[in-house]
Amino acid sequence: MKADINDRLSATLAFYNLTRTNVLTTDPDDERFSVQTGEQRSRGIEFDVSGEILPGWNIVAGYALTDAEITEDNFFEEGNQLAGIPRHTFNLWTTYEIQSGDLQGLGFGLGLFYVDNRQGDLENTFELPSYFRTDAALFYNRDNFRIALNISNLFNVDYFLSANADNPRLGVHPGDPFTIRHLRNRNNFDKILITMNFANPK
Repeated sequence: MKADINDRLSATLAFYNLTRTNVLTTDPDDERFSVQTGEQRSRGIEFDVSGEILPGWNIVAGYALTDAEITEDNFFEEGNQLAGIPRHTFNLWTTYEIQSGDLQGLGFGLGLFYVDNRQGDLENTFELPSYFRTDAALFYNRDNFRIALNISNLFNVDYFLSANADNPRLGVHPGDPFTIRHLRNRNNFDKILITMNFANPK
């Protein structure tokens, strides 16, 4: 369902209930083999807003509520949450670009991202903790010239993106530390990307 808040701003609301059948699960007669008898269900809501609030001020925001669980399986307990899927997620990215004057074309951006706790495996033996990450940007646009400084993980928080659900012993995958990316694009031909990572000292 989509609605226009005004001629520059719109919102989308979606409800879903999806069932995945014939999921591979352990054969109860021989654990060395798998059979397609499993079932998983995912249901929830998604809400998104995007557009221009004021001239030069743009926003993209979203929220999702997800319930994803095992509904049939020969090995994992029914009702276990699916691995790596957070119940709540939220994201916001907003930019403002000066529209006139000597600083016309100079812009700033701020991003906020929240991811809830997630199960690390289908047995639900451990959780990946929630995290809140902040990104930022500084950019300048003029004619066909653009230069941007994009900063990921502004406050250098420690967080985990995912885990190896099939074999947790292989570990979890951490998110990037404080990272600066410099992008220059001149006349839509010349692109230079420079990335710098700053990990937390141990």
